[in-house]
Amino acid sequence: QLQLVESGGGLVQSGGSLRLSCTASELALKDYDIGWFRQAPGKEREAVSCISALGGPRKYADSVKGRFTISRDTAKNTLYLQMDNLEPEDTAVYYCAVDVTFQTQCVLVGPAYEYWGQGTQVTVSS
Repeated sequence: QLQLVESGGGLVQSGGSLRLSCTASELALKDYDIGWFRQAPGKEREAVSCISALGGPRKYADSVKGRFTISRDTAKNTLYLQMDNLEPEDTAVYYCAVDVTFQTQCVLVGPAYEYWGQGTQVTVSS
């Protein structure tokens, strides 16, 4: 059964960095569009970034452009989200998700993704 597992969350001071990881079982991440999303308490889930299958384009929400970097290690079958210059507004539970349908490129839209991980908490203190 397909499972996504996030890790790497934690508590960090404003301006600090964290790297989130997402591993998958029963699926080669390189073959699919993968996204990172987040949800803060009392707020709706929002898209953070996505990476398209097979070397396609990467996209970022305006709020994280220039600070976050999405990448994929094919050999380790792992997705990463490098988060630099973190701000208290980045505090949220972060989820990775996979779109198992075949699209021309990834989209920053949650309903496009069929499988989700359990999330990892990121807390940024001021």
